[in-house]
Order: sequence, then C-alpha cells, then structure tokens
Amino acid sequence: MKLSFPALLALPLLTSAASLQKITTPFGPNPTNASFYIYVPDVLPARPAILVNPHWCHGSAEAAFRGSQYANLASKHGFIVIYPQSPHTADSCWDVSSRETLTHNAGGDSLGIVSMVRWTLEKYSGDAKRVFVTGVSSGAMMTQVLLGSYPDVFAAGSAFSGVPFGCFAPTGRDNAGVYGYWNDDCAKGRVKKTAEEWGALIRGGYPGYEGWRPKVQLFHGTKDEILDFVNHGEAVKGWAEVLGVGGGPVKETKDTPLKGWTRYSYGEGWLEAFTAEGVPHDIRVQENTVLEFFKLNHTEGDFSWGQGGPAKLAL
Repeated sequence: MKLSFPALLALPLLTSAASLQKITTPFGPNPTNASFYIYVPDVLPARPAILVNPHWCHGSAEAAFRGSQYANLASKHGFIVIYPQSPHTADSCWDVSSRETLTHNAGGDSLGIVSMVRWTLEKYSGDAKRVFVTGVSSGAMMTQVLLGSYPDVFAAGSAFSGVPFGCFAPTGRDNAGVYGYWNDDCAKGRVKKTAEEWGALIRGGYPGYEGWRPKVQLFHGTKDEILDFVNHGEAVKGWAEVLGVGGGPVKETKDTPLKGWTRYSYGEGWLEAFTAEGVPHDIRVQENTVLEFFKLNHTEGDFSWGQGGPAKLAL
C-alpha cells in the first residue's frame, strides 16, 4: 500500500518515566507473526483499560508511539496502550483483505492483534469491558476489521481515513490467504454497496454473533487523495445498519473539533461520523475527541462493552 504519515512524527515526545517496551515472549495465536510494543504507565488502576493503536502503511509501532499523544494521555488517565507492528515488511501495511483476517478467530493479522489484547488483559488484570482501538489509514482499516471480526473484544473504535469493513477484499476470486492485496477500486471509491450489503459483510466477520456491538467513530477528509472520501459514506452506511441507527444523523455539529470539521451523531452518539472539509489523507489525529468517545478520560461512569447504546443490542 502507498500510505504514510510523516507529519505525525513531529509531535512532542513523552514526559513520563514510563517507556515503550517490546514484547518478546509468546503471547498466543499469531499466524502471521505480528509483533507488538506496549506502553504501561507508572501508575495504573486496579483494572486498567486498554487502547490498541495500529500504525499506518510504511509506519511502525515506534512511529505510532511517537506520532500521537496517546501514551502521554495513558499516563494521565491510567490506561495501557498496545502498539502492534505489521509483519509485512514490504510496506508495513496491515492485512485487511484476507478471509482469515476478516473472520473471527480464523487467522490473519487481526487474530494476532487480539492475542496481544488477551495477553495484556491477563498480565495486567485489565478490564475486558474497556478495550478500544484507533488508527490512521491502514491502521484505520484494521480498526474497522477488528470491530467487525471481534465485536466481543472491543468496546469501541475510532478510525481516521480508512475504508469500510471488507472493502479491500479482492472481488471475483477467493480471498483466502490474500494478505497484501491493494484494492484500487476500493481506494478510489469505486466500491459501493447498499447499507444492507455492507451490514451483511460486517456480520459475516463473526457468523452467528448476536451480542453487543462496539461504538464506532469515523473521521475522513473530503479531499483524501489516497482513500477517496466516498469510503467514508460507505462505512457510515454499514455501521449504521449493523447498529440499528440508520435513517440519518440525529444531530449535526459544525466546526468540531476543528474549524471546517462537522460531526454527525447517529443513535444518540453510538455512531459518530466526522467530515473534515478540504483535508487530504494526512488527517490530524484528534486524541482528546477519541478519548472522550471512549470515556477513557473519565474517572467515573466509564463506558464499557455491553453497557449503554441501542436497547435492541443489549446482551
């Protein structure tokens, strides 16, 4: 894939004494041999939440660590950050096209990342109801893959400049074992489906699953030159259908979190879609907006998986 975010690397580094640590011990099923780094604050609550932050194409776990304020915020609010590292050395993109990664417990990069989460939950007595994921570009694609394939693991996800779940899967042929596929039709906004068709793809990520679905937050620039803005609307259609919040947004808020950006809220905030007017693919990550959506900046009444949201999704 042809995605990179060099501008993110100019952000300030951490001020905490805690540091990024590479995990070198086995951590569970990991069919594509992905690896990961972890940031654990010096002080943690009894049951810390976990945030997963997959990097962009041509990026790395260390670049994702340096390229946002999530670790600083983790030290402030007491949660753990997992920084996965893509095993695909040619471009360091994530597997978002294979049947394995798009299916619950079937393999691919998504299973390796979920194994990282399960290992971290056990080692640090983490709160399994407060596991979140956010990423940019290829990391945003993986965010939507994880939300679709593992709705039982993630409480919510936030994707910046991504594509809908399953959009990168090759058309017209079997996608088993297709790990590094660049779907130009999807990238250029030529893959369009009905809300029901996208919804069926998302549900197919975990066949037979009837439990709670994660909250979803989507950001996209209207001038995205790499992953066309059409993908934003297609993703919104699919998640709105799955979450049962279709029929249009219930609230529109202009100039938030930045001037020229607009937030559309569906289902009382169970789905949030942000359009960034005139913004290209290299979109600015809005860490505080993400944390507010996840309630990771709260000390009381934290959002957790299986609580709140549309009544019809209750366990």
